[in-house]
Amino acid sequence: MCRLSENVTNENGKSVVNVECTENRCKIIAISNQKGGVGKTTTCVNLGIGLARAGERVLLVEADAQGSLAVSLGISEPDKLDVTLVNILEKVINDEETWPGEGIIRHEEGIDFIPANIELAGLETALVNIMSRETVMRQFLQEMRERYSYILIDCMPSLGMITINALVAADYVLVPVEAAYLPVKGLQQLIKTIGNIHRKLNPSLEILGILLTKVDRRTNFARETSVKIREVYGERVHIFENCIPLSVRAAETAAEGKSIYLHDPKGAVAEGYLSLTEEVLTLTGCEDKPIESEGVEASGQQKGGVQ
Repeated sequence: MCRLSENVTNENGKSVVNVECTENRCKIIAISNQKGGVGKTTTCVNLGIGLARAGERVLLVEADAQGSLAVSLGISEPDKLDVTLVNILEKVINDEETWPGEGIIRHEEGIDFIPANIELAGLETALVNIMSRETVMRQFLQEMRERYSYILIDCMPSLGMITINALVAADYVLVPVEAAYLPVKGLQQLIKTIGNIHRKLNPSLEILGILLTKVDRRTNFARETSVKIREVYGERVHIFENCIPLSVRAAETAAEGKSIYLHDPKGAVAEGYLSLTEEVLTLTGCEDKPIESEGVEASGQQKGGVQ
């Protein structure tokens, strides 16, 4: 586990949060919600890069046939890539050897990622007839554990076989939820599915927490939704202290192919993801390294967040 100390300034004049940790093993976090448009990919990118800025070795895995993660990280046409997650998983299915670094792309902000594209939809159909079909992704990611301290899986908006593979491979599930009626209503089914996988396929799986996203601070509805989630789920599931506010800046990052920390480092969204990164480090354990904020206020409480 980790403990955050007070803010200090490093030799480059950047504000940092010191993190003291005692645990050092790879943590695999599936970012999942069967509802689309709740900020899964944006969260995966910015949490992953936030962890890399804290000195962690991070791999992002795109388990979504839409290819949104690849696009958000600067790959304009993921369907034209020669090697994606599909090729790697097919080798696992066929008991073929994968070579170190196969399919992995290095991003300029210090993370590695494995992209996906539309071919993943075909693989999901093929998995139905495969022996031990729920464990294919876990077999591959077990090999990656020695190379990274965090592996984040960006799941597709469904509870199909690829998402089940991600949950079986993961240690934790992070659930982004838009502060609106329909996304919140779908939480119950997701939590039930996670519980079934925990009991039958992956007893080490835990819900890391529910993250409120796209929170419109101008409305009472967002505040009421936040309160309702905490009342209904707060006793059983961790709710992250800080929310991610609704902002066009977050949407713009996908077109830029970079994180919110570079696109709008002083904005409220960057503050929100920095706070999320700190909390994830605290909940999961980490290396003894600081988080560089580069203009983002490093604090345990996001200013103006909906609580």
